[in-house]
Parts: sequence; structure tokens; C-alpha cells
Amino acid sequence: MHIAIAGNIGSGKTTLAGLLSKHYGWEAHYEDVETNPYLNNFYEDMQRWSFNLQIYFLNSRFRQIVDIRKSGKTVIQDRTIYEDAYIFAPNLHAMGLMSSRDFDNYSSLFELMSSFIEPPDLLIYLKAGVPTLVNQIQKRGRDYENTIRLDYLKRLNERYNEWIDGYKHGKLLIIDVDNNKFSERPADLGEVIQKIDAEIHGLF
Repeated sequence: MHIAIAGNIGSGKTTLAGLLSKHYGWEAHYEDVETNPYLNNFYEDMQRWSFNLQIYFLNSRFRQIVDIRKSGKTVIQDRTIYEDAYIFAPNLHAMGLMSSRDFDNYSSLFELMSSFIEPPDLLIYLKAGVPTLVNQIQKRGRDYENTIRLDYLKRLNERYNEWIDGYKHGKLLIIDVDNNKFSERPADLGEVIQKIDAEIHGLF
């Protein structure tokens, strides 16, 4: 089974993936941030590095999905291939940080890749307001994230909400991170687990 967690930067995807992996014994596949060769450059000069970064993520996530399906295990994945294609790349294009030529090339490649993959059996969306995102980004203190602008997070949030509103690929569970502090309160994590159990039992 393939469970995936979607959400904006700082919404708590990695934390939740770790907690659920521990609780259920699922294998966790994390987003490749530590070894990503483009991330630092991207935050320093978004226009120059946007296409390179998005292609790197697309390749990395496509490989992850292929590995997940091959493994035959239940896997929890931190962020999906769809977020790059429907949120991050179009947002960079709309902000003038990715050229139309690069965006068209990227979209064509995603379209081809997506024809070879299955969507997750369950998508968990971590919905969070900008103040919550900023608070959590500051808490983890990654240097390259210090330059993220509020309007960038706000635009991403708008695109996330639009994508989730029209999500038809499979089962969807929305967690309101402004009110559910699963990383700090065991009772809140229990509530998330209860909701996941209800969804998973519906998958069999």
C-alpha cells in the first residue's frame, strides 16, 4: 500500500511521516533535501535554478514511486510527484521565475511520467495557514529557508487548496495543522491515527 503526505513547506510532512512509520511499522520515503544539489542555489537565485530543481525533484519522486510499487511493502511517502507538477512548477512559471519554454518542457515530461504511475492509495493533506508554516520553518532552522518570502508561501497555499479541492485520484484525508499539533500533543496524533485507520479499513 502507498500512503503519501502532501503539504506546503513547513506543514509537518516529514515529522508526520516519521511518527506514522513508527506507529504502523511502515517504511518511510523522505523528500531528498539534504543531498539535493540544487536547493541552496535555488533559494539564492530562483530564476536561474528553478528548472534544474524541478527536474531533479521530478526524477527523484518518479524513482521513489517505481521503488514503492516494486517493493510490495506499505510505504509512507513525504510529498508527492503531483505537488511539483500542479503547485511548484506552475507557481514558478506564474511568478516569472521559470520561462514558458522550460515550463512546457517540464510539463510534457511530467505528463509522460504520470502515464506510467499509479496514484497513492491514500493521500494525507496537511492544511496550514501561513503563520503556522512560518513558525514551523523557523523552528527547524534550515539556513536556505530563511529567505523564503511570505507571498511565496501564500501563493503556494492558494495552489494547494485549489489542487486538493479538485483531487480525484483516490482517497483523501485532510488534517488541519493550525488546530492539530500532532508533533507536540499525543492526543492530536491519536486523532490523526484514528482517521487514517478509518480510511485504510475502507481500502480493503
